[in-house]
Amino acid sequence: MRSNGTTFTKRQRERAKREKKQEKAIKRVQRKAEREPRPEGEDEVDPDIAGIVPGPQPIPDEMLVD
Repeated sequence: MRSNGTTFTKRQRERAKREKKQEKAIKRVQRKAEREPRPEGEDEVDPDIAGIVPGPQPIPDEMLVD
């Protein structure tokens, strides 16, 4: 049969786990508060696709050799 010490150590581990989880949640909230807010109204456009129009693209002049 097991001694009562195992129950006590289990409670200690669980308490430490809860405390660590709570500390991490507090740090997460602090980091979120410190982060600079994004400017509103600006549409973020991927620079790789900026200016591309959907649909067929015009043929480049280099390919139009008569």
